[in-house]
Parts: sequence; C-alpha cells; structure tokens
Amino acid sequence: TSRRASAIDRRATRHAGYALSQKKRKLIEEAFGWAKTIGGLARPMLRGASRLAFKFTLVMAAYDLVRLPKLLAAVAA
Repeated sequence: TSRRASAIDRRATRHAGYALSQKKRKLIEEAFGWAKTIGGLARPMLRGASRLAFKFTLVMAAYDLVRLPKLLAAVAA
C-alpha cells in the first residue's frame, strides 16, 4: 500500500531464517517496550549499576507474570 522500498535488499529477506528472525525480534522488542513504558525503565531515577540491574530484573519478572496467564492458556489449549 505504501510505495516505500525496503532498506534491506531481496538477497537477505528471501530466506526463511530472516522471517523467523523478525518474529523473534518482535517478541524481544515487546518486552523491552513494556519495560520502558509500563515498567518505568525509560528514565530510571536510580544511581548505581547494581540498583539499576535490580530494577531491570524486577521489571522483567513483572512482565513475565503479566504474560503468564496467556502462556498457560496456550499450553492448556
């Protein structure tokens, strides 16, 4: 529908591995996007690498808990 051309040429995008890579990339980007918008990691108000690492772990654990009902429903189905 748009008349834009891709920056990646057909030699790279024609392989099945590229499509798989894009699907995996979307899953990863969703987690980081959630962490930045909902989890407060866009502008963390912390000092020190250890505190930021703890907040990152906590936010990612929360994201896993949010996803858990959907994952369990998929396994049960």
